[in-house]
This record gives sequence, structure tokens and C-alpha cells, in this order.
Amino acid sequence: MSRSTRFDPKKVNSELVTLTYGSLVAQMVKDMDNPDDVSKQLERIGYNMGIRLIEDFLSKTSTGRCLDLKDTADKIQAAFKLYLGVQPNVVNWSPAGDEFSFILDSNPFTELIELPEDLKQLKYCNIICGAIRGALEMVQLEVQSWIIQDQLKGDQNTEIRVKFIRRLEDAMPAGED
Repeated sequence: MSRSTRFDPKKVNSELVTLTYGSLVAQMVKDMDNPDDVSKQLERIGYNMGIRLIEDFLSKTSTGRCLDLKDTADKIQAAFKLYLGVQPNVVNWSPAGDEFSFILDSNPFTELIELPEDLKQLKYCNIICGAIRGALEMVQLEVQSWIIQDQLKGDQNTEIRVKFIRRLEDAMPAGED
């Protein structure tokens, strides 16, 4: 009689994710040769992940529509905890209330990584920025997201800035009335 083993995504070792991501980035650096192109591709991969993760997040948390940008920041903070096991601080709100930062004291993507000097311009964690952008776009919020500080570049923590651009209108698919 054989025993069935089930994969429990909640128990994935963060080191495995870190190493797998590191291998992906290393292969992309070899294939593309240009760190700026790799950074753009990482953002694109993150965007596609965010589009898919939002459904999982909404079903797991049973949360409704965001009331304002502060509510959105709180939900993104919960998503960091759910998917990466870290809880960033939400800080540096702009006076207009349309921009804020996440501060990660520990970043699981960078724990086992050192960037060589020739890759210092690589935005290694751009996948997170893309995931934020993709997820929020699926709930009708257009944002920009970028890295302000990076632990891989000698900063004390990782800071990711998010700026609200506009609310997207609900659109019916072509041909549907």
C-alpha cells in the first residue's frame, strides 16, 4: 500500500523560495546580459504573479473592496505576511495621501544573496513591485511601485514606494452587454 503525500503550500521553506528565485535571476542575467533588461523582466513576472495572486488572497482573507488607499496599504501588508512571512511597516505617507512606502526590515528574497559589483544596478526585488502593481490593477487601482532602498545595495532595509495613479473603471469585455 502506498502512502499519498500532499504538498502543503503553507509549509514551503522560505530558503527554498529564496534559492529558487536566486536561480531564476541568475539564469536571466546569463541569458540577457543587461541588468536593466533583467529588472524589467522581473517586474513583468511579478505583475503576472500579482494578477493571479489577488484571487487567492481575496478568497483566503474574505476581504471586500478597498475603501481608500490606507485600507489598500493594510491589505497589501497582510498579503506580505501571508505570502512572504514578513510584515512590512507602512510609512512615509505623502501629504496628499496618494503615496506611501513599505519598509521591510528583513526581506526573504535577499537573505542569502550578495550582488557582485557589476550587477549593482540590478533591481533584484523588482518582482515584488510588479506583484503589487498587477494585484492592484485587478481590483481597479492603477499604481506605480518602485524600490527606494535595497538591502542588497548596502541600505539598512528594503523600502518599496507605491503611488496611486487613478481608479480604473469597470469595463465589460467586448461583445458583452
